[in-house]
Amino acid sequence: MPPESPGLSRFDRTERWLHWANATLVGVLVSTGAVLYWGELSSVFGRRALFKEIHVIAGLCLPIPFLLALPGRRGRGLRRDLGVLHGKFNPGQKLNAAFVGAALVTMLATGSVLRFFQPFPLAWRTGATFIHDWTALALGLAITGHIGLAVADRDALRGMVSGAVPAWWARRKRPGWYEEVTGEGAGS
Repeated sequence: MPPESPGLSRFDRTERWLHWANATLVGVLVSTGAVLYWGELSSVFGRRALFKEIHVIAGLCLPIPFLLALPGRRGRGLRRDLGVLHGKFNPGQKLNAAFVGAALVTMLATGSVLRFFQPFPLAWRTGATFIHDWTALALGLAITGHIGLAVADRDALRGMVSGAVPAWWARRKRPGWYEEVTGEGAGS
């Protein structure tokens, strides 16, 4: 590891709060969804109706952190990052952000059909169940990969915890962003 270098601000407090608020809600959704989906887990935990209510409430709450983080001065960094998804993120992170964003909207829409099913025909409810289940599986795989990659790169993870990454890390892993932030070439 290169000698200690000063940190570069990668994520502001609002971006980090949004990430961890969403991570918490998604964790609740994954765990309660698993209990609802697998009968073996349902029988271990019991209280299926309680898990269903928690799952629905967490799902309906999912847009709230984003809606709170986006407006005003505090959301400036988030709006900038969403607007350009520049060299601060590698292509895999950009693809993951697009997929997870679309998947969460899909899950909210299909989950709403499943929860508030009365006005929808049976074919819609059947389709919503199919899409909800398979999107949940794909989302679970993406989240597992995201966590695995974050744990494997401690400096990137530190950036989401503390907000800063070492300058040497930025220079090596995100040269375009490093140049943008420091005004120096990454090869310098």
